[in-house]
Amino acid sequence: MNDIRNAKELILSTLVADAYSLGSHWVYDEKQLLNLDVDWNELNDAKALWHKDRKAGEFTHYGDQILWLYNFLQNKETFDVNEYTKYWFDRMQCYNGYIDGASRDTLANINEGLFPTGSSSTDLSVVGRVAPLLLVSKDKKEFLENVENFVQVTHNSNEALIVSRFFAKLLIEVLEGKEILKAIEELKEEFDSKIQGYINSGLASKTEDTSVAIRNFGPACDINGGFQGVIHLLSKYDNLKDMLVCNAKAGGETSARAMLATLIFMAQEDKKLTQIPPSWLSIRATII
Repeated sequence: MNDIRNAKELILSTLVADAYSLGSHWVYDEKQLLNLDVDWNELNDAKALWHKDRKAGEFTHYGDQILWLYNFLQNKETFDVNEYTKYWFDRMQCYNGYIDGASRDTLANINEGLFPTGSSSTDLSVVGRVAPLLLVSKDKKEFLENVENFVQVTHNSNEALIVSRFFAKLLIEVLEGKEILKAIEELKEEFDSKIQGYINSGLASKTEDTSVAIRNFGPACDINGGFQGVIHLLSKYDNLKDMLVCNAKAGGETSARAMLATLIFMAQEDKKLTQIPPSWLSIRATII
């Protein structure tokens, strides 16, 4: 469905977005954000206590899990959800990063023998981790199935599955050359009134200051708030660095918004890795 080099560039782009977001990830206090000890033009050490030992160029726990999926898929032609679940579980046994609620509940479900294993989480973050699945998806149908199976490993809520399907379809449309906003408007009609409301709110905020818009939507981890924030970013910016800097300055769940918006943004055929500042490519991962 997508050539390997382009898929790897999308994976790398989402990892860069996560690494750049680390500095202000989960910093919610507006006064603290205004005075945060970071250089917004560069990668930064984490400032929130949940990532206190993470240094510039490292990832949040979201980026770590993108890398896990990428590594798992090396030399594979298909995505085996059962094998991946075991791989994910084994990695979690020795993981020294932050273990969020979705991961904790998933670990408990696996230990209890439940399937699908995923939590009931409605966090947005899982949707931005799907790029590696392009490597093993021969066509659109297989990609959508792989996305659903992957999401269910840790996020088995109806909301997470619906939203992941929307953005997976949007990604395909953009990869095939459709303009982002046109694709969003057309896909909107396939989804229910809640998703349409999120989209309409995000699009309507295009002229607002990003920090204000994201604060109004809600800067936390949930789909409700994060979804609108992603649509705002995609509708407002035509420059990746500007988009990521303004998103990071809004604080809160910076990484989930950044990963997902970057994945869609960089799927445009005229967007290359030259959009990414060279110093940001010093992240601690080798993809291409």
